[in-house]
Amino acid sequence: MSIARAEVEQQAAEHLPAVENKISLIVFSGDLDKLLAALILSTGAAASGMKARLFFTFWGTAALRDPKKAAQGKNFMSRMFGYMLPRGAKKVKLSKMNMGGMGTAMMKMLMRQKRVASLDEMLTLAGQMDVEICICQMSMDLMGFKREEMIDYPNLKVCGVASFLAEAQSSRVQLFI
Repeated sequence: MSIARAEVEQQAAEHLPAVENKISLIVFSGDLDKLLAALILSTGAAASGMKARLFFTFWGTAALRDPKKAAQGKNFMSRMFGYMLPRGAKKVKLSKMNMGGMGTAMMKMLMRQKRVASLDEMLTLAGQMDVEICICQMSMDLMGFKREEMIDYPNLKVCGVASFLAEAQSSRVQLFI
């Protein structure tokens, strides 16, 4: 019985990609605390020599919208999503204890007092550290977002889930936030 198990394990190992020193995170949430966690983890990984990639999907995509940019030619539903969702990192809220914006304001105040980088500063740092950001094409299509309304970021691209999964399967660490 153990010979068959060893044989199965060997066959499986032959079909798996080699594990690389990288981290792949799915950023599903658009909440301030969760976005900060994703950026802290990815910049920490990059600082320790790991390659880092973030896959922004659904509600996470709104944090990457540039408040100074607008896209033309949107239909009614796309314009509605644009109005309802936050435009950029400065507009996202806490996932818990938001209290009509008071909790978010308190957290941002504490972050400044404790000299903790803001979400915008973390995005800048991530770009400087070559953290890759991939925005889910399907999420952008569903919400009516266009590439031209996204932030300027050195390693930003739009990709599909298959591209992300192909890259992520060889990652040492995979997380969903």
